[in-house]
Amino acid sequence: MYMVEVKNPCRCFLRSGMAERESFATLAEAREEAEKMRDEMERHFCKKHDFVLTQTGLTFVITIIPSR
Repeated sequence: MYMVEVKNPCRCFLRSGMAERESFATLAEAREEAEKMRDEMERHFCKKHDFVLTQTGLTFVITIIPSR
């Protein structure tokens, strides 16, 4: 099982209705969803945060950090 997780959810994320954790049958599905979520956040959220996508083992992690 492959996972997509969001760390440090911001207000925009909490209001978005996106799930903080989802599981997928394949690595490709998980990667595709993680990239889609990150892109959506970058386009539509308030621009006060950056979204860093990393892979740790079987999990893709989107970490939300304050913008510089």
